Amino acid sequence: YPSEFLMQKITEDNQIPVHLHVSVSLQYVAGLKGNALVEFFHGNIAEVENEELRHLMWSSVLFYKTPNVEVMACVLLSTKAIYFLLDDSFIHADEHQSDFWNKENSDCENSSFHLSCCFVLKLNDLQSVNVGLFDQYFRITGHSADHIVTCLTRDSYNTHTFMQQLMAVLSLLARTPSPEPVDKDFYSEFGSKNTGKMENYELIHSSRVKFIYPNEEEIGDLAFLVAEKMDGLTNLQSLNILLYVLAFQVNHVEGSAQNTSSLQPKTLILTSSDLFLFDEDYISYPLPEFAKEPPKRDKYRLADGRRIRDLDRVLMGYQTYPQALTFVFDDVHNQDLMQNLTLDHFGE
Repeated sequence: YPSEFLMQKITEDNQIPVHLHVSVSLQYVAGLKGNALVEFFHGNIAEVENEELRHLMWSSVLFYKTPNVEVMACVLLSTKAIYFLLDDSFIHADEHQSDFWNKENSDCENSSFHLSCCFVLKLNDLQSVNVGLFDQYFRITGHSADHIVTCLTRDSYNTHTFMQQLMAVLSLLARTPSPEPVDKDFYSEFGSKNTGKMENYELIHSSRVKFIYPNEEEIGDLAFLVAEKMDGLTNLQSLNILLYVLAFQVNHVEGSAQNTSSLQPKTLILTSSDLFLFDEDYISYPLPEFAKEPPKRDKYRLADGRRIRDLDRVLMGYQTYPQALTFVFDDVHNQDLMQNLTLDHFGE
């Protein structure tokens, strides 16, 4: 152990996305190759001697307790647990853990010793995995609010690969078999279904972990929400969502020493007539079973919306992935210009 193919695959996957900045400690991890990476895992991260590293992925992550802090993480999947090796900026951003970290490691602040914290979710504690629309992200749910993490891969291939690897390691778990199902009578079988809401597609794995995929209704709900934001000018039947993608909006920081830009996570939705940017809550929906009250914010909040017919030009950057796009719109303050001209001319 491990095979040459696995070593090569993990080494290839060990690359930080170029547009995201990480701490020195995670840059060190990203510089490891082959055997050095496996030895690092067993020496510093693995909790059990005989567990095997099966998959590595770099992704932005969100925690249920800190839904506003998106942090870069190296996600390591082994035969026993999922490890999230976190950027040390998270330690200072997370109020729940800051006291613990600062008290324990205050002497390391100014030394050349760089610290990362590691969040561990044991596979035995895993209850469900919710896959987001178009495989742009997925949420892993354990048995409490501390054990809910969303990985914002922004990439359907990475999501799909992780799901395959996770199902493979879950198949190795020895769990007690589920009790035999009780024969249901007619009323209990059909009475509980009368909620008026279609359930999402569920795949219950042999390890009893649920894999939940979105159904067509989620797109329908999204189309309805988008139509509302368009002030009902469009017939809902003719409204098609052509593209849903998790992206970043680039905000240039003025007056900084370097020409830096901050990246604001946004959900981009393109219809046949409009382009929208939404602030989406990726961690709170669907509600976990233990949630006592609904989340404080809606799943989708409109950040910006423009009509395609006002689009003047699209500027494309020449760099490789991720591609930078600049949309330039005509600066028309009064969108329905012709309609109002007519009213002014013929009105009283």
